[in-house]
Amino acid sequence: MNADGLTDGLKAKAEAALASEFDRILGFSHRLHENPETGWEEVNASTWLAGELRAVPNARVTHGLGQLPTAVRAEAGTGALVLTICAEYDALPGVGHACGHNVIAAAALGAFVALAPLADQLDITVRLLGTPAEENGGGKIVMLEQGDFDGTHAAMMVHPGNVDEYEMHPYACSGFAVRYEGRASHASAAPWDGINALDALTVALTAVGLARQQLEPGQQIHGSVDGAGTAPNIIPETASGKWMVRAHDVLSLQSVTAVLERCLRAGAVATGAALHIEQVGRTYADMRNDQPMAQLFAANAGRLGRTMSRSDRRGGSTDMANVSQSFPSIHPMISLGDGCPPIHNEAFARYAASPAGDQAVRDGALAMAFTCIDLATDPRQRTRLLDT
Repeated sequence: MNADGLTDGLKAKAEAALASEFDRILGFSHRLHENPETGWEEVNASTWLAGELRAVPNARVTHGLGQLPTAVRAEAGTGALVLTICAEYDALPGVGHACGHNVIAAAALGAFVALAPLADQLDITVRLLGTPAEENGGGKIVMLEQGDFDGTHAAMMVHPGNVDEYEMHPYACSGFAVRYEGRASHASAAPWDGINALDALTVALTAVGLARQQLEPGQQIHGSVDGAGTAPNIIPETASGKWMVRAHDVLSLQSVTAVLERCLRAGAVATGAALHIEQVGRTYADMRNDQPMAQLFAANAGRLGRTMSRSDRRGGSTDMANVSQSFPSIHPMISLGDGCPPIHNEAFARYAASPAGDQAVRDGALAMAFTCIDLATDPRQRTRLLDT
C-alpha cells in the first residue's frame, strides 16, 4: 500500500471510531447546551467532559489543573509528536451557548475519540485540553503559564460560525473595569457639596467618542455602563462601567489602551472624582495561523463536503491566539449552515443545538482528526513540527 493509501486507511479507521461513539458525543454537546455555565464556573461542563474522556480506552485523564479546578487534560499514546486539541465549554451571560462552545467541546472530544485508538500506530501523543473561561478570563493563558501546554508541537480547535473559513483573524484585546468615586449630596439643596461621578463618566464617554476619529486602523474601543447613581435628586456618588480595547497586535493594543486611559482620566480631572481602573482577565494576543496546518485542515474539510475559504476579515478575540504565539496553531471557523446569524445572540445559540450544529460537531471532529493524521504521516510536516 502506498503512503496515500495508508493515510486513507487511517482516516477511515478514525471515522469509524467516531461513528461508534457519535451518539454519546452529541448527547454531551446537547447536555452542555442545556446547562450553560459562565467562565470559571464550568463545574458540570468540566466534570462531564472528564467523564466522557475516561470512557475512552487507555486515556489518561486529569480533572483540575494547577490553579484551575475546571480545566481538564487527557492524553492517549506516548509518541514523540504531541498534538493538542483545545476544548472550550464556557457560556455567555444571559444568552447561554451563543458562541457555540458546546460544539467546540464536542468536536474536540470527537477528534480525541477518533485518534486515541490510532495514537500508537501514528507514533503520536494526542492531548485534549479543556480550557475554561475563554469568554471572559483567558483560561488558556493561565494554562500556558502553568505549563499545561508544555511539549506541544501543534495545537488546534474549531469554532462554529456562519462561514466556513480555514483561518480566523481575531484582534488582540484587553478588558477593564472602571469606577468613579465622587461625593453624594442633595441635588437641589446643596449640589455644590457633591462630586458627580456620573458627570465624570459622561466626560469619559464623550472623550472616547471624540478620540475614535484619531484611532489607528484596526484599533477599537467598546464600553458599557454598569450603573451611575441611585435617584435623580442625589448627586451620584459612584459610576462604573466596563471597557474593552482591541487592536491588530499587542503593540498597537498598548497604544489604544493609552488613549482609553487618557479619556478616563479626563473625567476624573474635570469633576474631581477619584478614578479606579482594574484589568479584567488577561490580555489576548493576535493570532498566528500556521499555514501548512490550515491548508491541510481546508483539504480535509473539503473531503467532508465543506468548501473552506480564506478571509482577511478581522473580528472578535480569543485566548487561542496566545497559544498560537507559542506553538504552531490553527483556529478555523465551521459554519452552522444557511441562514445562521453571526455569533453572540440567542438565534445563534439555537443553531448550536440544531441538526446543523450536530453536523458541525462531526465535521469539525473529523477534519481535526484527519489533519492530525496528515501531520503524523507526512515526513515533511512531522519533521517540521518536531524541529520547531
